[in-house]
Amino acid sequence: MKWGIIATWRMALEGITEVSRDLEKGLSAADAIEKAIMAVEDYPFYKSVGYGGLPNENCEVELDSAFMDGDTLSFGAIGGIRDFKNPISVAKKLSEERFNSFLVGIGAEEYAHKNGFERKNMLTDKAIKYYNDRVKETLEKGLSPYEGHDTVGMISLDIKGKMCVGTSTSGLFMKKRGRIGDSPVAGSGFYVDSEIGGATATGLGEDLMKGCISYEIVRLMAEGCHPQEAADRAVEKLNQKLIKRRGKAGDISVVCMNNKGEWGAATNIDSFNFVVAGKDQKPAVYLAKNVDGKTIYQPATKEWLDAYEKRIENSIE
Repeated sequence: MKWGIIATWRMALEGITEVSRDLEKGLSAADAIEKAIMAVEDYPFYKSVGYGGLPNENCEVELDSAFMDGDTLSFGAIGGIRDFKNPISVAKKLSEERFNSFLVGIGAEEYAHKNGFERKNMLTDKAIKYYNDRVKETLEKGLSPYEGHDTVGMISLDIKGKMCVGTSTSGLFMKKRGRIGDSPVAGSGFYVDSEIGGATATGLGEDLMKGCISYEIVRLMAEGCHPQEAADRAVEKLNQKLIKRRGKAGDISVVCMNNKGEWGAATNIDSFNFVVAGKDQKPAVYLAKNVDGKTIYQPATKEWLDAYEKRIENSIE
C-alpha cells in the first residue's frame, strides 16, 4: 500500500524525513502528523511556528493549530493559546471531543492545562529583539509590520489508507491580540477526507478564508481532478476573484494529496516552497512559483538548501 506526506515550507523537511521511515513501517497518519509538526514547533529558528514564533502587537506569542482525522472527519483546533509547548498535540487531543472541539484563548489554555500538556514560555530572546527592531523600523520608516506568516500545514497518508492533516502557526507578526487566521479554521486552512484526499493552505489568512480554499481543493479532487489540477484551479479562481472584487489578493499557497498518494501544489506568488515524500519518493524540497495562472516547480538545488540553512540560523540576530 502506498503512503505519502506533503507539507508547506522547507521548515518541515527534518520532521518529514524522520516520520517517512516510520510511515514505511506502519506508523499511523495521525501520529506522523503530530510527530513531524512537533519537530517544527520545537525548533527555535523558525520564526512563524511554535517556540521562537514571532509575537503579536503586545509582544505575546499567540499560537494557532488544528488537526483533522480523514476517516471520521473529526477535528480539533485551538486559537490564541499562550505558553504551551506543542499546540498540534493539544489540537489532536481536542479532535477526540464530540463537542467543544475548537477552543480559543483562555479556554484553550485551561483545556491544555487540565489535560497535562507541558507549559513553556514560547517567547525567545531573539524574537523579542526582532520585535523591538521591527517596532522601531515601522515607526521610523512607515513600513507595514505584518510579515512572517508562514504556516506549517501537512497532509499524511498511511499504509492502511488513513489520511490526516495538521497545521501550526504563530500567525501574522505584530497581529492584533486575539487575531486568528485560516490555519485553525476547517475548510480554509485545512481539510481532509480519507475517501478523497486532503489540502492545507498558507499565506494571508484573511484572504484564504474568503474562499474556503482547502475544502474547495478536496471537492475538486472528489470530482475527479488530479491534485495538481485541483490546486491550480482553486488558487487561480480565488486569486482572480479577490483581484476583481477587492483590487488585490494576498499570498495564497497550498499543497494537497489524494488517497492514492498523488500530490499537487499551487501558489499565486513567485517564491513558495514545499516538502514531499512517499513510497516511491525520498523526502525532497521543491521550489514553486506562479507563471500565467499555473504553478511550476522544480527540486531545490544544494546551493539553495545550503543558503536556506545559513539564512534561518542568522534570521533573528
